[in-house]
Amino acid sequence: MATPINEWSKLEVRAVVLFLFSKGTKPSEIHKQIAETYGEGAMSRSRVYQWCTWFVEGRTSVGDEPKSGRPKTSTNEENTTHVDELIRCDRRMKICEIALKLEIPKSTVYEIVHDTLGYRKVSARWVPKMLTEDHKLLRVEISQRFLQ
Repeated sequence: MATPINEWSKLEVRAVVLFLFSKGTKPSEIHKQIAETYGEGAMSRSRVYQWCTWFVEGRTSVGDEPKSGRPKTSTNEENTTHVDELIRCDRRMKICEIALKLEIPKSTVYEIVHDTLGYRKVSARWVPKMLTEDHKLLRVEISQRFLQ
């Protein structure tokens, strides 16, 4: 028995299912071969059967279908710039105040502030998360002076 492949993608495994199915292999045999090659966690038996059913119905793509629902529109470059400007003008501004001014959801403002811009609250002020090497060395020196 061959050694299982540890790194694989969903698209790769789906392509293997399509290939084996197009050769006339039964779904149970496809699952067996995938489990031997990629490991048990690659694709469940029911998922193999589902993909084979879709291929019988005429599907040829192994990629994900477009999802329904509203696309993200609030997290864009314009809103990120506005949020950054507001924070730079008043570092004590709260997430809810920013959301009211820009008329976007608080969750989006939170995502922009924390994830995109990299700010965090310190003493009720927004400060960048990143410290340079000089800042880190200065903190060590000051801490050593306090200890002495």
